[in-house]
Amino acid sequence: MRAIVQRVTSASVVVDGEIVGRIDPTTQGLLVLVGVTHSDTPATAHELARKVWALRILDDEKSASDIGAPLLVISQFTLYGDTVRGRRPSWSAAAPRPVAEPLVEAVASRLRELGATVETGRFGEHMRVESVGDGPVTVSLEVTAGH
Repeated sequence: MRAIVQRVTSASVVVDGEIVGRIDPTTQGLLVLVGVTHSDTPATAHELARKVWALRILDDEKSASDIGAPLLVISQFTLYGDTVRGRRPSWSAAAPRPVAEPLVEAVASRLRELGATVETGRFGEHMRVESVGDGPVTVSLEVTAGH
């Protein structure tokens, strides 16, 4: 499972003209783009959530858990795009919807269990994501089966 985590001062995700998730510009938060591959499991999702919640990339080396920073979690199958051959990415490493959707939801649910305020996009929908990066600070995380 992969995630791109960006420190933001605001972010939103829009589907069909409606804002379905957002981080208001009142505090720092984290935009979390999550990709799922075939070997990922609920345990992998829980470990990724734990890492995101504890990641010390906010001001003064604080984590989201330290200051209760809001999170916007968005599914992003393109994190598993393979561009080794040619100019057209292959998406074969990305898990199909029946596998990926519950695991992205497991990440968001586990973050909520840990105490996070979490908003999400809509799986499988065309989403317009807007964010204002802070720093800029962007980190790539990867968790594999068996961690």
